[in-house]
Amino acid sequence: MEFKGTSEYISTKDLSVAVNAAINIEKPLLVKGEPGTGKTELARQIAKSLKLEIIEWSIKSTTKAQQGLYEYDAVTRLRDSQINKDKIDDISNYIKKGKIWSSFETEKRSVLLIDEIDKADIEFPNDLLQELDKMEFYVFETGKVVKAMKRPIVIITSNNEKELPEAFLRRCFFHYIKFPDFDTLKKIVNVHFPNIKKNLLDTALKIFFELRDIQGLKKKPSTSEALDWIKLLLIEDLGPLDLKEEKKDLLPKLHGALIKNEQDIHLFEKLVFLARGKN
Repeated sequence: MEFKGTSEYISTKDLSVAVNAAINIEKPLLVKGEPGTGKTELARQIAKSLKLEIIEWSIKSTTKAQQGLYEYDAVTRLRDSQINKDKIDDISNYIKKGKIWSSFETEKRSVLLIDEIDKADIEFPNDLLQELDKMEFYVFETGKVVKAMKRPIVIITSNNEKELPEAFLRRCFFHYIKFPDFDTLKKIVNVHFPNIKKNLLDTALKIFFELRDIQGLKKKPSTSEALDWIKLLLIEDLGPLDLKEEKKDLLPKLHGALIKNEQDIHLFEKLVFLARGKN
C-alpha cells in the first residue's frame, strides 16, 4: 500500500514520503499549509489511489469531539416513551454514529479525513487522543466497546489558525505542504488544463508569482485561486500579449479571482500610483 500521487494530484517526493510513513507506522498524518494548497484533496486522492472508501468529517467552530464518536438522542427517546414504548427498550435506536465510528466499521481499510481541526475548540484534539491512539471507544449508554475492524488511515488538516496541543502532536506524523514552486505549479495546472498553451501558462504563472511576492499583501493568492484565474483566462480566450499589456498597470486581468480583499486592492492602487509617478 503505497501512495505516489495520482493523475489528478501532483504529489512532491516529500509529501509522498510523509503519507507512506504515516500509513506504515499507523499514526494520523497531520497536514498543515496555506489554504488552497490541496490538503483536503490529498486525503481524497489517497483514497482514490489506494482504492479505499473515504469518510470526511468537516470541523466547524461548534463541533465537539464526541460527535465524531456518537450522539445520544435523549429528546427523541423521551418523546417516543409517550407514543412508541416498544422502541425505547432498545437504546441503540437513539444512538447516532459519528464519522470515526463509521470509519471503524468499514470491511476494508478506509481513509478518515478530519478536516480543519484547528477550527474547533482548543480541547477538541485532546478529547480524541485515546480514541485515535487505541482505535476504540466506550459507548456509555449501551455499555459496549467499539473497536476498529480495520485501522483507518487518518488524515488531519490544519490551516494553522491556532496551536494544537503537544500531547496531540506527539501522536501524529507531521507534514507541512510548502507552496509549490514554479515548475510544480506548472505541472498542477497542466493536470487541470492539459491543452493550455505553453506561452500563456508561462506568462500567467510569472505574473502570479510576482503578485505573491509583493510585500504587504494581507492574503497571498493560493494554488486553487491560481487555477480559478487561469480557467477564466481560457474562458475569455486571453493570450500572453493580453496579460503583458495589462501588466503595466500592475493589476492583472480578472484579478478578482486572485485578490480577495479591499486592503490588497488599495495596496495595488498605491503601487500603480507610485510607479506612474516615477515615469
